[in-house]
Amino acid sequence: MYFPSTTDNSWQTKSSTELGWNQTAIQPLKDYLIQKHSKSFMVLVDGRIVMEEYFNGHSASATWQWNSAGKTLVTASVGIAQQEGLLNINNKVSQYVGLAWTSEPLLKENLITVRHLLTMSSGLNDSNNLVIKPNLTYMADAGTRWSYHNVFQKLIDVTAAASGKSFDTYFQDKLKSKIGMEGSWNYGTIFTIYHSNTRSMARFGLLALNKGKWGNEQVINETFFTESTNTSQSINPSYGYLWWLNGKTSFMVPGGQTVYTGPLVPNAPSDMFAAMGAEDQRIYVIPSKKMVIVRMGDASDPLNPSFAVSGFDNELWQKINAVIN
Repeated sequence: MYFPSTTDNSWQTKSSTELGWNQTAIQPLKDYLIQKHSKSFMVLVDGRIVMEEYFNGHSASATWQWNSAGKTLVTASVGIAQQEGLLNINNKVSQYVGLAWTSEPLLKENLITVRHLLTMSSGLNDSNNLVIKPNLTYMADAGTRWSYHNVFQKLIDVTAAASGKSFDTYFQDKLKSKIGMEGSWNYGTIFTIYHSNTRSMARFGLLALNKGKWGNEQVINETFFTESTNTSQSINPSYGYLWWLNGKTSFMVPGGQTVYTGPLVPNAPSDMFAAMGAEDQRIYVIPSKKMVIVRMGDASDPLNPSFAVSGFDNELWQKINAVIN
């Protein structure tokens, strides 16, 4: 496995011809990505760049928002804080951010652990994405209901309080600098979003492919990382610690309680796990193929943008499979 330098822009490549990929299917894949409003697309195999494409005026140095794909950066930061003994994800959230951080009865608030925030199972009312105390009201006991909710952002406060540093500083020192990422957090009124260039997104995907290890350094504890990318609760088997998981028996999506039968992305490898953000920001990690795929851009369907998985994923994987299989 190859890891690019953290001090310069050098990055080894590998040719698609050498890998035996179907050369005639590459241009249709690019055409599809352009048609679907993509700005960049990158494929790593064994850490080396096989494809790196920029479309619609985007470039290697240009930044773009990760949207909810950046949730996995928060997961990683929490994991690092736990391995340093600064927090325990099985502890109550209030142990780090103080009592009465919600508008729930204290008895119910005390049920919510850091793990519940990581797994989207806090039981808090999901009708408003603005994470302020008046909106954090009771809907169900923690651990009994899965619902995609912006309250995960409290993990940023938990990490900052546990480390005694701003989240930005902790993230920079413990993760970003370790793998040579660029980019920055934008703290909005409702959403906290990471922005970076495409290669920085790919660097994090490579760290994920290697279960938290970069070169000779275990940046994130492997046990925690394995937990993060496996089923985290019994309600939505296709969800880990803010990571989406393929190959499970059923899945749920943001904004509803419907359970859909079958895998998240049928055309993708069953062992794939993914960071997924609104408007189809994606990091696909496929351990069986030693592969990382990144897609950044505008929504594939501007009239019907999704917060996570969409029909775009399955269509895109059909095009990818034509190239790599």
